[in-house]
Amino acid sequence: RLGDTTQLLPIYQQLGQTLHAHYQGWQAAVLTSSPLLAKAIGLRANKQYTIYNGAIECKLYCLNIQAENELKNDMGSTLSANAQMLFNRLEKNFTHLKKWAKLNEVSCYRVYDADLPEYAYAIDLYNDYAVLQEYAAPASIPTHKAEKRSLEVLQVVPKALNLPVDHLVVKQRKQQKGKQQYQKMAGTQHGMVVTEGKAKFKVNLFDYLDTGLFLDHRLLRLSFASLTPGTRFLNCFCYTASASVHAALAGALTTNVDLSNTYLAWAEDNFRLNQLPLNRHQFIQYDCLEWLRITKDRFDVIFLDPPSFSNSKRMESTLDVQRDHRLLITSAMRLLNPDGVLYFSTNFRQFKMDADLLEKYAVQDISGQTIDQDFKRNTKIHYCFKMMMKHFAKE
Repeated sequence: RLGDTTQLLPIYQQLGQTLHAHYQGWQAAVLTSSPLLAKAIGLRANKQYTIYNGAIECKLYCLNIQAENELKNDMGSTLSANAQMLFNRLEKNFTHLKKWAKLNEVSCYRVYDADLPEYAYAIDLYNDYAVLQEYAAPASIPTHKAEKRSLEVLQVVPKALNLPVDHLVVKQRKQQKGKQQYQKMAGTQHGMVVTEGKAKFKVNLFDYLDTGLFLDHRLLRLSFASLTPGTRFLNCFCYTASASVHAALAGALTTNVDLSNTYLAWAEDNFRLNQLPLNRHQFIQYDCLEWLRITKDRFDVIFLDPPSFSNSKRMESTLDVQRDHRLLITSAMRLLNPDGVLYFSTNFRQFKMDADLLEKYAVQDISGQTIDQDFKRNTKIHYCFKMMMKHFAKE
């Protein structure tokens, strides 16, 4: 099987567990070019043969599956001191956050975010699945060392979170350019439903880098659940329109604009899932920057959450949030009713709000107010601003 070593580790762990549990007395042979993947199986090989697959050096590991061939990738095996620290931290986080999540009717949340620098992962729980996003290791870290840490993470996570190995989804998180963060990674069509307050959302843990729900925006989304019925709500760069679902459940009339037909279809699925009539809401496939320029509609609340960068072929030009946010916000503010509110959010870490916008509008940095309990360890996860016309802003 071809794939990134880290992503394949859970498969090899599961292979070892399945062989040990169901094939006692059998013999098995595994061919792989990766010693780390062979180790992840957790069963001792009684013989090894070097074999070349073309120019690739591989080993054939021959396994006698017997009770005395103890499964070594189970948590019963000895952890390194660092791995034990990871286990302790993850167990502590999980114990605290699962109580908080139940109290707040949240079934998906971040349980770990590179709390220990040696284990640079973000770990999110979606019901009884864990999505492990590995931050790309610096070039200065030797490959064998990074792989060893990956194996330790996969040893620790199932036990600390009380999950089977096949409920781990491993991805590598790195800076995404253009459409990469929205490109398909697989074709499993593996969907599940998660809850967030009164709302339900469809997520897909396998087929894209992102799952269909940005967990760090939860508090801002939930704030839209208190909108007055009849509020005209615009969600530009709407993605799967999760913010609009909360607004619509409160009785708002939503307009959802995105360049991607795939995500607009997903957005409509989210509305159906919440029994929201589609004929009361608009789903518009369009270049958001261009749509903001040409529309004559007016809104009470506008939510702008553009990507940090995009160079889609369907756009007339590239989008850079630092370079273009002034034009985006100015165009959107034109559509606000006089006492309306615009929320602008970005995950670009080096973002600086344009000085002219700060002078022209009443701008409030509400980033800290939009960071929920599970993201307190990483308060720089996003920036969020509340903007109004100056003469309507409350002192």
